[in-house]
Amino acid sequence: MSTEPILQTVAAVAPLVFVYMTAWFVAAMIVRRNDIVDIAWGLGFIVIAVWLLLRLGPAPSMRLYIASALVFVWGARLAWHITRRNLRPGKTEDARYAEWRRSWGRWFVVRSFLQIFMLQGLFMLLISAPVQVVGSSAGPALGALDFLGIAVWLGGFAFESVGDAQLARFLADPANKGHIMDRGLWALTRHPNYFGEATMWWGLGVMALSIPGGWVGLIGPITITWLLTMVSGIPLTERALAGGQEWEAYKARTSAFVPLPPRRS
Repeated sequence: MSTEPILQTVAAVAPLVFVYMTAWFVAAMIVRRNDIVDIAWGLGFIVIAVWLLLRLGPAPSMRLYIASALVFVWGARLAWHITRRNLRPGKTEDARYAEWRRSWGRWFVVRSFLQIFMLQGLFMLLISAPVQVVGSSAGPALGALDFLGIAVWLGGFAFESVGDAQLARFLADPANKGHIMDRGLWALTRHPNYFGEATMWWGLGVMALSIPGGWVGLIGPITITWLLTMVSGIPLTERALAGGQEWEAYKARTSAFVPLPPRRS
């Protein structure tokens, strides 16, 4: 089946993402905080979903309404979670971005634009592939793949939300300072939030399979899973924790990504 409508949709979404991320880059230069890009991340997917709804005119498909609603819930929750974490009173720019600000020197502006904002824009374009596929065609009536995809998404959302809430309660208790969170969902996987996020996009990818040429939508969940497990998610988080006795013991008994029963010593 032809993928031409999907490619046309991608070609129309790409300039939108470019303008959106450029606007956030300008804002970051003004406030001197590149970590606001983390807030822009979740909101960007909402912008794409809303644009697809408006682009199809007065009668988008029910599938697109549902996919857009799921993206809105995910993106809004993520943006709010990061806003509370990064912009709380007294909080300075995230350490990663502050280090880049120091080390990039005279190339800071150029590298910020390309390596932070445009690179995240590219990943946004790739990860949102399932929503773009759903928005490229009305497709058939809702069917088994759609309901399966919704169920997978709901499972991922519950996993991420509960995992984040459990971690927040743990960190809020002064008695836990310096200790590793290994309770609740965190006893099954070292990163329930990352697993939940990837699962949500796999749910949207399953929904996209209802559309002719919908296999293109699987680029999204494949990309986010690769990023979280191999690039910026688990590797960056665990690098900062490596070497600690409590961490190494936790790591030895707990799955890195997929929830599994703890391994015995």
